[in-house]
Amino acid sequence: MSDSSNLFNHLKAKILDRTAVVGVIGLGYVGLPFAVEKAKVGFHVIGVEQNPDRADAVNAAQNYIHDVDSDELAAVVANGKLKAICGFDQVSHMDVLVICVPTPLSKNMTPNLSYIESVTQGIAPELRSGQLITLESTTYPGTTDEVIKPVLESSGLTQGKDFFLGHSPERVDPGNQRYTTKNTNKVVGASDPVSLEIATLFYQQTIDHVVPVSSAKAAELVKVFENTFRAVNIALVNELAMLCDRMDLNVWEVLDAANTKPFGIMPFYPGPGVGGHCIPIDPHYLEWKAKEFNFETHFIALAGEINRRMPEFVREKTLRTLNQIGIAPSKAKVLVMGVAYKKDLGDWRESPSIDIVKLLLRDHVSLDYYDPFVPIITIEGHQMQSVDFGNTTLSQYDLVIIATDHSAVDYAHLVEQSTAILDTRGITRKLSDAQSTSYQSKITLL
Repeated sequence: MSDSSNLFNHLKAKILDRTAVVGVIGLGYVGLPFAVEKAKVGFHVIGVEQNPDRADAVNAAQNYIHDVDSDELAAVVANGKLKAICGFDQVSHMDVLVICVPTPLSKNMTPNLSYIESVTQGIAPELRSGQLITLESTTYPGTTDEVIKPVLESSGLTQGKDFFLGHSPERVDPGNQRYTTKNTNKVVGASDPVSLEIATLFYQQTIDHVVPVSSAKAAELVKVFENTFRAVNIALVNELAMLCDRMDLNVWEVLDAANTKPFGIMPFYPGPGVGGHCIPIDPHYLEWKAKEFNFETHFIALAGEINRRMPEFVREKTLRTLNQIGIAPSKAKVLVMGVAYKKDLGDWRESPSIDIVKLLLRDHVSLDYYDPFVPIITIEGHQMQSVDFGNTTLSQYDLVIIATDHSAVDYAHLVEQSTAILDTRGITRKLSDAQSTSYQSKITLL
């Protein structure tokens, strides 16, 4: 039996009997849920987190990720199945390394792989034979083979022979109570058959359904397509919302009626823009990579342009609404409801609400915000604190903008007590009194 077969069989046995040591690099919204899931089924998990505050929090069983069950975190820390460290000195003791670091865009909308590159360079000197490395970070097709593999092979070891390398893109949907790390189908790809087999086996230990594909590049493209699909369809309804505004039509009425068709359509709704870690960013990874092949991805570029335009559209509609009630922007007092990018989360990365706040502040609008999940924000160097909504007199505001539709808000009370509302999420149309004249006189929909 060859040395590579021995390495494969040894790692396979350790994965199957859960004695493999799993390293999870990056304990953020992807890494920490994954680490807890692996630790729950018996793997010894070492989290590598370069933020010492986060590492200390994990070791103290202090939860900072919404989708992680605090009791489950406490249990796996208490029984010694999960611990966090800040460096790469224990990499040689790990059998599987899962990379879950951010992949942001630069200011010029080009991929920033600095986190992936830094992690790979940290791993390479400690790499040993018989290890599996997988990348979960969303990125452009080719990253695993063209960026990670050469650095790892600079150690003198060879993929598919001495170590195994694959890509399995994360499919985390923060706040989703139905689909979790365990029951969300998992795509796995690798560019040699041995790596694909061992990576698939590893993910099968904790995930209900694993979907192997023929290469790491294919797996990378799967994820960016998924997010591009959403970005393009959201852009379509956002553009429809702007058109309906010109035509004096209710876009929500149009979409609700269109979605009654039992085939050939899928519900998407407009909003103040797109935010978070995926939709505003990931499609542009594919757009950038396509240029290498002299190919222009027109839909992606146009979708990004439309979605980035939405905060400005909300600003315009805000100023128009204020004008209709006879108040100049510089004299107006406005309350923004929600600055998180998504309902019932505290994550305000890339949130369109932040852009709306910035634009209105530049118009010299006196502005407060309320968000039960985001107590403090910093905008252009200025710190703002969420108002105490329970003790806030809504009638003091000339306009309330619903920018994020958090479930905890009593929207019926909000409408009753407010002077005027600009609803960018369509949440007020679901109220029982939504069709009453008193409600409609107060509310402007996006």
